[in-house]
Amino acid sequence: MTPIDCLIVDDEPIARDIIRTYCAHLPYLRVAGECGSALEARAIFMQQKVDLVFLDINMPVMDGISFLKTLKTPPQIIFTTAYKEYAVDAFDLAACDYLLKPFSLERFIVAVDKAIEKLKPPVPAPIDTGESKEDEFVFLKADGKIYKVMHDDLLYAEANGNYTKVQTTQHTLLPAMTFSGFEELLPKSRFLRIHRSFIVNKSKIDHIEGNRVFIQDAEIPIGSNYREQFLRQIGLSS
Repeated sequence: MTPIDCLIVDDEPIARDIIRTYCAHLPYLRVAGECGSALEARAIFMQQKVDLVFLDINMPVMDGISFLKTLKTPPQIIFTTAYKEYAVDAFDLAACDYLLKPFSLERFIVAVDKAIEKLKPPVPAPIDTGESKEDEFVFLKADGKIYKVMHDDLLYAEANGNYTKVQTTQHTLLPAMTFSGFEELLPKSRFLRIHRSFIVNKSKIDHIEGNRVFIQDAEIPIGSNYREQFLRQIGLSS
C-alpha cells in the first residue's frame, strides 16, 4: 500500500502521543508532522503534501472546525475531540470520521479505513467501443420469480447488504446478488456509478442539484470520489 502522510493537530501533548502510538501500529501511516495549533498546521500544509489529518476541535487561537473552513482543498479529516456536540458541524464539512476521546485503537483503525477508502481513486469505466450489440434487458431472480427487466425500465440500483435493491418503473426488486455482480450485467455507456452504493440510468435523470441526482421521486447522492467522472460521462466539467 502507498504510504499515507498524516498530520496530528492537537494542543494536548498526551493526545498527540496517543495518536502517534496508534499510527505506529499501522505501517502504511507515515506521520508527516505534529503540531499544537491550527496555525502551525497551516505552515506545514504550505511546505508538504498531507493526505490525512487527525484534528482536534478545541484549540487556542483557532478551533479545528474554523481551521477546516479555511482550507480550499482539504485532505481527509478525522476529528479527535472530547466534545460530542460538534459532530453535526464536523460532518457538514465532509469530515471522514469523528473520534470521541478517549477512543480505542479498534475505533481508530475503523476511522483510518474510512479515510483510505476515500483516498482511493474511482475505477474508471471501461470505454464502450460499440463493437458488440448489447441485450436490451436483464433477467433478475427475486421473490421466487424471474423477472425480465428492460434497460429502459430500470431507474437505479442501490447496494443493500448481500442483496441489490433494483428500482424499475413497475417494481422494487431485491435479487440475491452482489452490487458489483449486478453492475457487470449493465452496459457501462448507459448505467453510471455515481456513488459506492448507487448506479443510475443516465437516461432517467430528471435533474442534478448540488451533490444529488433526482430520478422521479428518488433523491440519490453523488459520492465525492465519483463526481468528476460522472460529470464527464454526461458531458459536463466539474
